Amino acid sequence: MAEGTRKHAKILVFSTEKISDPAIDMAGLLKLHYPPKVLTISIPCSSGIKPRWILHAFRKGFDGVFIAADGSDCPYGESCTEKTGKLVNTTHDLMKENNIEPARLRMAAICSVCSESFVKQMKSFNEYLLLHSNN
Repeated sequence: MAEGTRKHAKILVFSTEKISDPAIDMAGLLKLHYPPKVLTISIPCSSGIKPRWILHAFRKGFDGVFIAADGSDCPYGESCTEKTGKLVNTTHDLMKENNIEPARLRMAAICSVCSESFVKQMKSFNEYLLLHSNN
């Protein structure tokens, strides 16, 4: 595709089974549109994501990675938000070491009824990635 004509960034979303997955599913049921190159991987808890998974996604050609975090609703413990925040900080440092722009990794709490919030996050992230891409 010619430079500057790309309309959709390839975004990997780590989504949690009990919290953010229902919101993403509901976005589809409500026919709320977000970029078509958003791919999701369901996980039990956002604090269980490994920085190497995120780096692997970038090596495999993803433009951005989004963590749909549990926030304070996590069924696995109250420290989930803190742990997920620490893993994002660690990953940002690793991204810098690998010459990957840290802003290509985003995190936001997406609750089970936050379909519109998820769609807004995806549209905004897609726009950011397209504006700042070197492709």
